[in-house]
Amino acid sequence: MRVKLSKAVKMFFGNSSLEMIYFEAIANALDANATNININIYAENYTLPATLTVSIEDNGIGFTDEKFKKFSNLFDVDETSHKGIGRLAYLCYFDKVLVESNYDKYYHRSFEFSDGFDGESSITKVNEERASNAKLSMSGYTLSKLANYNYIQPSYLKEKILEKFYPRLYKLKQAREQIAISISATIDKKEAKEVLSTQDIPELKIIKAEPPFGLLSNEIYYRIDETPMSQNKIITAISIDDRNHSVDVIAKENLPSGYNMVFLLFSDSFNGQVDITRENILLPDTYKEQIKKIFRKNIARIINQELPQIQERNKEMKKDIIDRFPHLNGYFEYEDIGYASRKDILKTAQDKFFKDQQEILEATQLDDEQYKESMELSSRALTEYILFRQIIINRLKEINRGDSESTIHNLIVPMKEQFKSGTLQNDLYRNNVWVLDDKYMTYDTVLSDEEMSDVINVITDGEKDEKDDGRPDIALIFSDNPNDEQSDKKVNVVIVELKKKGLSAELNSIVEMQLEKRARKLMQYYKNKIQQIWFYGIVEFNDEYELHLASDYHRLFSIGKVYYKEKDIVLQQTPKISFPVSMFIMDFDAVVKDADVRNSTFLNIIKNKFKVLEKDKTIE
Repeated sequence: MRVKLSKAVKMFFGNSSLEMIYFEAIANALDANATNININIYAENYTLPATLTVSIEDNGIGFTDEKFKKFSNLFDVDETSHKGIGRLAYLCYFDKVLVESNYDKYYHRSFEFSDGFDGESSITKVNEERASNAKLSMSGYTLSKLANYNYIQPSYLKEKILEKFYPRLYKLKQAREQIAISISATIDKKEAKEVLSTQDIPELKIIKAEPPFGLLSNEIYYRIDETPMSQNKIITAISIDDRNHSVDVIAKENLPSGYNMVFLLFSDSFNGQVDITRENILLPDTYKEQIKKIFRKNIARIINQELPQIQERNKEMKKDIIDRFPHLNGYFEYEDIGYASRKDILKTAQDKFFKDQQEILEATQLDDEQYKESMELSSRALTEYILFRQIIINRLKEINRGDSESTIHNLIVPMKEQFKSGTLQNDLYRNNVWVLDDKYMTYDTVLSDEEMSDVINVITDGEKDEKDDGRPDIALIFSDNPNDEQSDKKVNVVIVELKKKGLSAELNSIVEMQLEKRARKLMQYYKNKIQQIWFYGIVEFNDEYELHLASDYHRLFSIGKVYYKEKDIVLQQTPKISFPVSMFIMDFDAVVKDADVRNSTFLNIIKNKFKVLEKDKTIE
């Protein structure tokens, strides 16, 4: 062998697993017409991988001169289903493999397969006839540990060998060939044994794949059996060159409970379409996605026919996903619901939605059909935003007494940030002042946790240079006329103070003092730069604090509890100068409930709209 084996091993099998040595040995044994394959595994302990040895013996035709010649030359193959390098997998894990074989009745061949293998072997002629065989004895485990203890467990290996060679073993069973693969292991002086035979392979049903994805034959072999919940299992694989290549057609979250299922996709067009290590399918990605889609559709057809209860479950899942994401109704791949992952279904629908949006936005002129579609897309875009708002509302509903004031603050407006009306579109999913009231979305500037001097600076356009480390939680500044560039323009101001849940009446009442302090600082600009000011305190009410408010405030109409009063703020004592301001003290739950009702109204209107738009598109 002229190729440097150590380099070839790293080049071709750098990402392999220990399972490969079993797969390659079994494939070679079956190619040699073996009917009995014995795998023996030994290790002193799971934590002593250096003691691991593996022997694999079969009763095939053995290492004849022709077989040995092919073994000695990489890439020497007769057909595309063979790759000619599988034996390199052995040297990924073991320093040497001792090979012994009886062949042609009277001959015995032996050689050591290692990095220094030179294509030579020792041949002896025996006096009496012997049954042909081949035995590989692997020793000198090269890695510092076992990546997975299952790789030397007979029960696990039986399952993986069945998954990998299901097509070939099934064909042998159909040809009435009796194959037995025995797997035994002695680890830490404990013995375990499993046997996989063609008798373990159940009969499979066959259907034609619809629609066909090639000019050659396309068939799906399948079986569905009831099983205890703990033994639930599914095999979904593409068969290439008599080996299975697993494909994730059914997401784990959707696996039907209480069933063993096997779905194998066969097509002559797959022959030879794997890389040299047999680990990766060579088909183009777009073609693989097409195959996967057709495979899933056919599996869904089979399950719907044989397990109608699953079909009913999928209808419920479909209803749920449409109710939760009504703006994507009509974009979903409905046949994938219940099989593909929810995440993938949503992403596919979202990508289609964005594509349609882009086409409409890039159109220079809209015909009647495009105009109608643009209106529909606008409705979907609005729904997407309304759904986002509902997520924020739901998170606010989950706020508890263990959450800090900053948690509430950041959900409404991120702390230490400013937002300008000119960047409204970019800030739409970051600035949630609409929680307080939808009218506050028309702001000119929003300052979050900024010093009062910064608020004044924005109001006065830098005319005043005052320092005040008092921080209103949220300050919103509105302009009568945002397009008015005159220096004498007046603004409206909203100041919001937040308090965490679970505070006493005394600590809650601090919010009133803070609001008065903000008012006193801002009122000196009243009638000059400021036209109107509103002050909001948001706290969690308790009975004692509500009694305090009831003595001096008026209760306003709301789903929750909101108290209001006009208060004269004294700016100076002599002469006495005061101004009336509007103060609102709101229960935290009132803010959230009011926002929820407003948003739910929008959402219900849009949901009903989409039900009309999509009634001919959805699949019942």
